[in-house]
Amino acid sequence: MTEHIEPGFYRKSHQDYHAGPGGERISIQAPKSGRQTEVAFVPQKLASRLGEYIRQKGAEPKERIFSISYPAARMVVKKAGELVGISLRPHDLRRHAATFASRAGTPIEIVSKVILRHANLATTQRYLGKVTDLEAMRWIENLHG
Repeated sequence: MTEHIEPGFYRKSHQDYHAGPGGERISIQAPKSGRQTEVAFVPQKLASRLGEYIRQKGAEPKERIFSISYPAARMVVKKAGELVGISLRPHDLRRHAATFASRAGTPIEIVSKVILRHANLATTQRYLGKVTDLEAMRWIENLHG
């Protein structure tokens, strides 16, 4: 399972983390989209680890969960890419996670709304990697072969 953490999570405070029945979510205040707030859903395994980290850290409600800025996180990702000889940005990780989920059979509506938090499905369709002829033939064979 691929776990994907948005760069915006780095500036989140303890009070923005909510565990509840039916799933876990993180409220993102003042996201880059320009909206006042957004909600991101996280896997149970990641939510449990995050909750444990918050408890161990003894974070106050308005304290950041991670004391790293977006520029610092961007630099970490860039340096990781350099270690393996590729140019890498946080947005590349976002695109890869969405494309991977889509290719693994996740409905595009889930990729769009939950993973990417896009308001418009057309944005997601442009965003995902292109489907090759070989991929198309494999899907047709799996579905109807």
